[in-house]
Amino acid sequence: MDARAILARKRDAKPLSRAEIDWFAAGLANGAVTDAQAGAFAMAVLLNGMTKAERIALTKAMRDSGDVQHWDLPGPVLDKHSTGGVGDNVSLMLAPALAACGAYVPMISGRGLGHTGGTLDKLDAIPGYQSEVDAERLHQVVAATGCAIVGASGQIAPADKRLYGVRDVTATVESIDLICASILSKKLAAGLDGLVLDVKRGSGAFMAADADARALAKALVSVTQGAGCGCAALMTDMNQPLASAAGNALEVENAIRFLRGDAIDSRLWDVCVALGGTLLHLGGLADGAAAGADMIARAFETGTACACFAEMVAALGGPVDLVENWGKYLPRAPLSGAVAAPRAGFLAAADTRALGRVVLDLGGGRMRQGDRLDYAVGLYDIAPLGAFLEAGEPIAMIAAPDADALARAEAGVLAAIRICTRAPAPDALIAERIE
Repeated sequence: MDARAILARKRDAKPLSRAEIDWFAAGLANGAVTDAQAGAFAMAVLLNGMTKAERIALTKAMRDSGDVQHWDLPGPVLDKHSTGGVGDNVSLMLAPALAACGAYVPMISGRGLGHTGGTLDKLDAIPGYQSEVDAERLHQVVAATGCAIVGASGQIAPADKRLYGVRDVTATVESIDLICASILSKKLAAGLDGLVLDVKRGSGAFMAADADARALAKALVSVTQGAGCGCAALMTDMNQPLASAAGNALEVENAIRFLRGDAIDSRLWDVCVALGGTLLHLGGLADGAAAGADMIARAFETGTACACFAEMVAALGGPVDLVENWGKYLPRAPLSGAVAAPRAGFLAAADTRALGRVVLDLGGGRMRQGDRLDYAVGLYDIAPLGAFLEAGEPIAMIAAPDADALARAEAGVLAAIRICTRAPAPDALIAERIE
């Protein structure tokens, strides 16, 4: 085949055949397709779109451009994907809870970029934790502990890795067709039986508007199902941080306190049990999502999820007593300080993307791949929307590397929130379910 002919068809808004898409994806992986051709393809797809059949074909072709895992386990292989937000540490609780309920969870996760945090960055705050492992080690840990949260190896969907890099510099990141293929090629390469999608909407989400989030959720579900994997999506609120902490080590601490039962953020609990219940139903371990949610809740309440988390951390090189002695291992910032409410009133609104940028400015995130992180910094004890605060009462606490960063973060938090005399109407935490 000829890359120029394929590009001409997509330029002219004509659908590509499965064979053409297979050839192009293979060319991305083996170098037969040039960077210029990859960029032209991405732009043509952004401008002209893809049919459902093309989306499915591109996802499967990019999945099959590298290694695809195959499992022989006594339970279903399940996973979850979030489209990203602030204070979203759900994976740290959900993977072990699913394992405690009889599922096997090879959770291939990513690093943060921009205002959103990355699951691997959080886990890298744990001394010794190996977030990059080969396929053999992944299989060993999943079989032994029921779950492993790790990064994608270099042989997972190499066609996507190539196309993703091109999209970043050609203003084509926003294409729903390419977003679907990118996310799902990596997830489906894990050999899943079921996938639940947490699609964020609101001020801290990439797809802030409900209509955009819904379109992405529907596209992701249809492509996943078309590729032969059970799937459902929940649209969840990101008009405020999901957890009461935002920052890598701080979110690990938050997750450990949650799993231990010491301090549980109610919104975090609700999202975890809803996503987990849906997955247990998809995997055949529960008669329905509600029954599955009850199973996840019991795994938290009985401590079995906490035990699975501890086993996973130890199996991947982390401290065997992290759950008992997290304060001994997680890094601490040199300075901390409170953001005081300037007047009495209700915390009525927050620009969650701006709060994520506060963490980024403190050193807890990256603007480009390769940026070095300060795992200790961030925000914690973040007051929820609707809370009534007296003048001078803390809106949030800041963990900072120095006094200048602390002052900038305080100003950033104050600029990102609004205090009113009336309590705000609460946003629906789970706005919609898409199957």
